[in-house]
Amino acid sequence: MYLPRQLISHLYLQLLRSHHPLSPPVLILVALEPDALCACRILTALLKRDYIPHKIQPVAGYGDLARAGEELVRPMQTTNGGSGGVVVCLGVGGLVDLGEILALTSPEDEVEDMGGVEIWVFDARRPWNLGNVFGGQAGIGQAMAEIDVNSRRRGRGVDKGRITPAYTSKNGGIVVFDDGDIDEDLAKERDAYHALLEMPEVDDDASDDGSTGDMDDDDTQPGSRKRKSWSGREDEDDSEDEDGPPRQRKRSNSGSSIVSSPSRRRKTAINSSNSSRSATPTSDSPSPAEQNQPSARSLKRRLIQLKRKHEGVLQAYYSSGTSYSEPISSLIYSLASELGREDNDLLWLSIVGVSSLELSGRTMTGVGVSNTSDTGGSAGWGGQRGEHIRQILRDEVHRLNPPDPFERDLDIRGEINGVIPTTARSPTDTSIRLSPEPRFLLVRHWSLYESMLHSPYLAPRLHVWTENGRKRLNKLLAKMGISLNQSNQFYTHMDMELKRALRGRLLTYAPMYGLHGLVPPEPSANASSREGWGFVRCWGWKACLSATDVGVILGAILEVGPHEATASWDAKRLPRARGSNDEIENGGGIGESDLASLLPRFWSAYDALSLTSESPTLLMGALPLAQHLHRAILRTGTSLLSKHQIRHLRAFRIAVVKDGPDVKLFTNPGALTKLALWVAEAIRVQERERGDSVKIGRKRAAGTPLVLAGLDEDRDLYVVVGTGGGGGVVDFAAMSKRQEERRKKKETKDKKQKEREERRAKRAAERAERGEDEDEEESDESESSSESESEDEQDAHSKKHLLRNRFGIAFQEVVQETNARVRIDSFDHCVVEVQKDDLGGFLEALSFRSVVG
Repeated sequence: MYLPRQLISHLYLQLLRSHHPLSPPVLILVALEPDALCACRILTALLKRDYIPHKIQPVAGYGDLARAGEELVRPMQTTNGGSGGVVVCLGVGGLVDLGEILALTSPEDEVEDMGGVEIWVFDARRPWNLGNVFGGQAGIGQAMAEIDVNSRRRGRGVDKGRITPAYTSKNGGIVVFDDGDIDEDLAKERDAYHALLEMPEVDDDASDDGSTGDMDDDDTQPGSRKRKSWSGREDEDDSEDEDGPPRQRKRSNSGSSIVSSPSRRRKTAINSSNSSRSATPTSDSPSPAEQNQPSARSLKRRLIQLKRKHEGVLQAYYSSGTSYSEPISSLIYSLASELGREDNDLLWLSIVGVSSLELSGRTMTGVGVSNTSDTGGSAGWGGQRGEHIRQILRDEVHRLNPPDPFERDLDIRGEINGVIPTTARSPTDTSIRLSPEPRFLLVRHWSLYESMLHSPYLAPRLHVWTENGRKRLNKLLAKMGISLNQSNQFYTHMDMELKRALRGRLLTYAPMYGLHGLVPPEPSANASSREGWGFVRCWGWKACLSATDVGVILGAILEVGPHEATASWDAKRLPRARGSNDEIENGGGIGESDLASLLPRFWSAYDALSLTSESPTLLMGALPLAQHLHRAILRTGTSLLSKHQIRHLRAFRIAVVKDGPDVKLFTNPGALTKLALWVAEAIRVQERERGDSVKIGRKRAAGTPLVLAGLDEDRDLYVVVGTGGGGGVVDFAAMSKRQEERRKKKETKDKKQKEREERRAKRAAERAERGEDEDEEESDESESSSESESEDEQDAHSKKHLLRNRFGIAFQEVVQETNARVRIDSFDHCVVEVQKDDLGGFLEALSFRSVVG
């Protein structure tokens, strides 16, 4: 089931009304990423205000999610002695069948009984598992063949998977919180899913020429072999070469099968009813009406064609590749706003979550570089839609942080001059402000030179991994009138006049070096949008941090951990895991890695986001860790590029990190992904400067896909990440213009259609008088249908230019067709673990796959 965005507070209000002192605590499963962490902080703040007990369980991958389902979720079911309850998944499980992986249901169950457990799913990853979105409803499989299924669902407040205001949480189920995409974009998939769900079981192995028996010769008879279902599952006696859509299966460490297509529940009564209807009549003298009816073989052929058509719709949706939609921290802030609970603390958490997506390369096309980085300022992950969300956040900042009347002129003067705020207005100032942030890294907490040198945006464009690139950086500073001595000082200690003039000089001189998006453009005279501007918050005299700074620090804590820092790093500044035995069910290590080393990272990051006054202290204490990580990214990326260690295979480029002082840092998928994005951006800039994108073709114009492998000597395997080729920018202005043109064409076509129908009716009357056939009418209909189909193809083509990341699908195909020992456990399917000896064969097979599409 899915909850429309306009009803986002519906389930929470029901939980609030039904809560009592004996109610079980809400279980929150949280992914180890900044966006999910911020969303967790917002949700727990709401629960605390309403005195609803809750329990937080960090989840690092599918294996850990399956263990949490077996040890924590399954005992909550009323069928297992529990009392039901609510499980909230934050950044967890949106791509898989949660009912199966959390051990709530099994494929053998005739009835989906969730045992009173309701699962709320917040996830920005796409594609959705359609079984969660349009299914996930307790009691769907009940044997009620004579009752219309859709009317029964509407009676429970669910209409074809869509929750209505009449819905009440009683029997449990899986509820996906829609950010607007499901209602707007998945109507075709919704119809196909429910058509397949209500379709009778039929064996589609037979060819369309009817060479096999009738419909009732297959799985309607007891004891017959069951075919492989369209969801990707198959029974033990199924053959491997059966027809149907390819399997999309991933093996977790626990050995459970993680299926990325929706599960299908059969209804025994419906099957038996269909079987009886399709059986051959026993009478020897059939009536004339029965003679005119189509045969069972003809009906079966039509049913198979219809089934394959619907399966093709779903398969096209799943095979389009991965992408990211609205951040879940923004979605949960919308929930808080709907409840009237918004404040500065929750707004700041939402801003940090949204800002963190760009740092980890989460774009509309999956994990990869994005052309939106050229638009200036903090533009990043979502093109026009991302900028729309950031504009809403800016409006919220203006609403919740009105300027002091005595300091209004000073604030306006500072915004006009584009001065980057580095201090609070007063010792008690905790407000959020807009700032014209340049695309530097930790500029308030580093020297200007170091901040520019380690910037993921600036470094690839200046080629800082070469000697000439460092000279270009020096020349840029010299043109702006900033000496090397000044630029190597701590930024807050620089001359105030230089800091005031910095933005204006960057706007003047940065375009000379191709840095058009280094700072946000000047706003127009009456513009209040401040497009491209970032967000800054101060905690009195304690600290002043931008949202990007906090995202960088949180990422370093989660991806590296305090034990990996340099010798100068004081690990005591970060607290260890607090009370893990009390708050966490530690079911062992995650795969072969040590879960105990991940839990301190999670709780350190969780504490650093505290809404108390201790938050900036913990964040500032973790700054050396973030600087250490980004120094390592610069060193390793420079080594790969300067030593020409990046090879160009058939479909992508490949690089391997297997030696050097920082090799252990990049055994974490998050840190490895940031390194891959840094290298991919450098390759993209090089190709664009050489003009290779024009020679190679349109698909490579956005950048070349990259596979980066990091060696983990302790576990004797490689962590492999695949980043897409970019191209995730949607020109919404051009798209709206095309839509307007299509609307006008449609109006013209409707007029022509009416005239055509009038002429057709007149001709039909004339033909009826003459007794002629209707070939001309059929040709007119085929002509109009071909026109509509061509328009649909144009719409589909306009979406294909997104070039989504398909590494997850390619990895699964390689696993199925080779003997490579591969483990796919990350929620980002473009990350896998490959045994050291199998890497060569794995990459060779991967090079023949389509990795963007």
